[in-house]
Amino acid sequence: MKKLLIVMLLGGWASVTSAQTDRWQQRVKYDMNINFDATTHRFTGTQKLAYSNNSPDTLHKVFYHLYFNAFQPGSQMDVRSRTIKDPDARVMDRISKLSSTEIGYQKINSLQHNGKPVKYEVVGTILEVTLTEPLMPRTQHTFDMEFEAQVPQQIRRSGRFNKEGIDYSMAQWYPKMSEYDYEGWHANPYIAREFYGVWGDYDVKINMDASYVIAATGYLQNPDKIGHGYSKKNVTHKKGERLTWHFVAPNVHDFVWAADPDYKHDVVKVDNDLDLHFFYQTDTLADNWKQMQPYAVKCFQIMNQRFGRYPYKQYSVIQGGDGGMEYPMATLITSHTSFRGLVSVTVHESIHSWFQMVLGTNESKYPWMDEGFTTYAQNEVMAQLFPSRTNPHQATYAAYRSLVQSGLEEPLTTHSDHYNTNRAYSVASYVKGSVFLHQLSYIIGQETFDRGMKRYYNEWRYKHPNPTDLKRIMEKESGLELDWYWENWVGTTKTIDYAVKQVAPAGTNTNVTLERIGLMPMPLDVVVTYKDGTQENFYIPLEIMRGEKTEGAYQKRTLLTDWGWTYPEYSFTINRSPSDITRIVIDPTQRLADMEYENNVYPAAPTVSPRLQGEKVQ
Repeated sequence: MKKLLIVMLLGGWASVTSAQTDRWQQRVKYDMNINFDATTHRFTGTQKLAYSNNSPDTLHKVFYHLYFNAFQPGSQMDVRSRTIKDPDARVMDRISKLSSTEIGYQKINSLQHNGKPVKYEVVGTILEVTLTEPLMPRTQHTFDMEFEAQVPQQIRRSGRFNKEGIDYSMAQWYPKMSEYDYEGWHANPYIAREFYGVWGDYDVKINMDASYVIAATGYLQNPDKIGHGYSKKNVTHKKGERLTWHFVAPNVHDFVWAADPDYKHDVVKVDNDLDLHFFYQTDTLADNWKQMQPYAVKCFQIMNQRFGRYPYKQYSVIQGGDGGMEYPMATLITSHTSFRGLVSVTVHESIHSWFQMVLGTNESKYPWMDEGFTTYAQNEVMAQLFPSRTNPHQATYAAYRSLVQSGLEEPLTTHSDHYNTNRAYSVASYVKGSVFLHQLSYIIGQETFDRGMKRYYNEWRYKHPNPTDLKRIMEKESGLELDWYWENWVGTTKTIDYAVKQVAPAGTNTNVTLERIGLMPMPLDVVVTYKDGTQENFYIPLEIMRGEKTEGAYQKRTLLTDWGWTYPEYSFTINRSPSDITRIVIDPTQRLADMEYENNVYPAAPTVSPRLQGEKVQ
């Protein structure tokens, strides 16, 4: 008995530690000094990286990303752009035509591990490092690197002299340690899709001509020496003078910066704990940037209240890049668009601060958990900034249906780099991911969903959550079993289509028969409107939910028996005669991504179709 007790105790301890150790996280601390030459568009740098191997594994190799190497003829990004069915118009075949002074590169001049040289090999956009001394579990190590780089002329997030005249957009600009997690290394070659980074602290010094204004991730440590809108003091610089900008960024997983001599720099407060910085050129669009600023403030206020508090004290909206791209504490956006378009892209990129910069999901593997969730919140925020009676998610649903009808749809389990078309990737990530959340509010109820989203953010920030982590939060909040929804919507391309098949009198009552046409099952709200103007929701849970949602959206609710998902038809009785009924609708809130809304209504009313032309996904 004593031996059995010991075995049970050891077994219990092992199971607990296993549950904990499979979600450890690596940690980095970067100290970088950069010397930038704007005449050659090149810079040299030193990097001291303190790397904590918090895993239970012994590592014999490490990998760095060298993103700028993608901007060379024959690179995987170049070939992918020239061979994919629908290439990105911003790239096309341009990389293949870059000369030696126009390409991007990152060259490693030396690399030491704990003070000793190590062997390394550059393989495209990945630096493969073979260690002489392995990284033992739960130990810290130092990597010292000297490197040089050239900023590419081609703009794809990074690059020089974008179409709006911004000199330098410095994204993915430094050798960056790849992420190693419970699934192993994630040393994916760069083909211009998504990213995944290690949490850590950045201390970055950039030496550059004093005529340039630099915007960056992090907090500037020497504002009174820099000026350029960072200090209340009047700071002047001599022609030809060079400045060293010193930025510190705590607990982030990347670092971005941009530089231009013509930046105007505004600072606006959201509240006492958060400042928004805006960097933009004073051209004909400057008025749009000024008018946009209170909208950005309102966006942060809405997000703080709705999804959880933004944890940093600063965020910068920076004109640069080639569209809109999010980074910790900052975004690069272009502004040659309408005023509402500028607000929309600013809102979208800012919201990434919640779903990627704080949560840190592996967006290469789960882009829909970042782009899709951001799009959902963007729709909600824009509806408050620009009130309208139109359903803010209509265009998103229409874009999803359009992709399904095109035959190009691929499951959300597809890695972002491996979608067959850019359209399939974009619509899946931005659109189907957004529909995933809005539809989830239908399944578990809006109030429960809102609680779950805030809990998800607060419990999983800085922890790299995966789809199951979100599912468990929503199951705990709702008391429902939700694996069926994740399995079908994420893991397949099955579609939803329910119909009111038959409405027939049964004495003084009315019999209703519903039909499941699509392959994906869903619970149903069937709302009946009577002649006296009252409504009754006949709610049909799915049997595999093992419960029902709580949502007081209608005057009266009648809970019906569960619908087993294999049954193609379901019948129920309304205790009113057909003459008392004016309308029967499956899901009048249109949160259900039903492929054919026309057959959801009795009597048939083709005007109820919500289909609109899909908006272009950014």
